[in-house]
Amino acid sequence: MRATKGKTAVAALNTEKVHYVSPKLVRKVRPQKGGYGVFAARQINAGELMVVWGGGVVSRKELAAMNPLTRRHAIQVEESLYLVSQDGPEVGDFVNHSCAPNAGLSGQMSLVALRCIRVGEEICYDYAMSDGSDYDEFSCSCGAETCRAKVTGRDWELPELQERYAGYFSPYLQRRLLAQRLVETAVTDKVDLTVVPDLASDPA
Repeated sequence: MRATKGKTAVAALNTEKVHYVSPKLVRKVRPQKGGYGVFAARQINAGELMVVWGGGVVSRKELAAMNPLTRRHAIQVEESLYLVSQDGPEVGDFVNHSCAPNAGLSGQMSLVALRCIRVGEEICYDYAMSDGSDYDEFSCSCGAETCRAKVTGRDWELPELQERYAGYFSPYLQRRLLAQRLVETAVTDKVDLTVVPDLASDPA
């Protein structure tokens, strides 16, 4: 009987949505910028969890074969692996990029507030925190003073972003950064570079 109950619970779990969106968030049209965005309906405190993305994990090749909307809302979670919504775009999938974000990553799939976010503010994070390949590069017009004009899969390499977003990069990018620092240290200290893993680029 216990095993039967367990199977029933698992079956029920598999039918539930595999994402989380804070009840303090709402999706709205962005009249001035176009499209949709996610906004704070109530004040959000610094460090507060806002979104946990869910879905299926696909390879770069599989992602390339998907429709443009699915690719647009995908998020890179590992080297050559991407998370895509299985039931179509959810509220959390409409979190837009900003070069001056108020949100950052916690782990591979969670989004937390970098600071206190007021009612009515749009929730944005810098895609440099998650993107390490060229699957979603675009011209940026976020309007921030620090706007880079072009968002690429190599922005995580920028020293100013590494310093600004320390602790908020996706884990696989954190590993790249660690490998990068090990190489820099090895060059300085004349250490054998063959023992340093090559994590500086996304494999094909």
